[in-house]
Amino acid sequence: QVQLVESGGGLVQAGGSLRLSCVASGRTFSNYAMGWFRQAPGKEREFVAAVSWGGAITRYADSVKGRFTISRDNAKITVYLQMNSLKPEDTAIYYCAAGLGISTRPSYDYWGQGTQVTVSS
Repeated sequence: QVQLVESGGGLVQAGGSLRLSCVASGRTFSNYAMGWFRQAPGKEREFVAAVSWGGAITRYADSVKGRFTISRDNAKITVYLQMNSLKPEDTAIYYCAAGLGISTRPSYDYWGQGTQVTVSS
């Protein structure tokens, strides 16, 4: 079992930045690929970014490429999502997920409770 706790969400103006964090506990964090997904009201959960267990491979949704950066610190059992140049359409609940393989699909085994990100225009 892996427990995931996200933090760092909040209200920010368009063009601003936020950094989300996801701290893991339980099984060996470094064995898992990590992903960030988001869900806006009335919409399906969508992929944002993912990183492989070692950090060498990353994947991004086209909508966030060049603006968001995913990274991980296995020593701190934490994965980060640095979000720059935020847009109102980035408003959503952001979820952290852990799984045995990096994927852009919501096929991860473990999920956090989510953190709200609101971008005002």
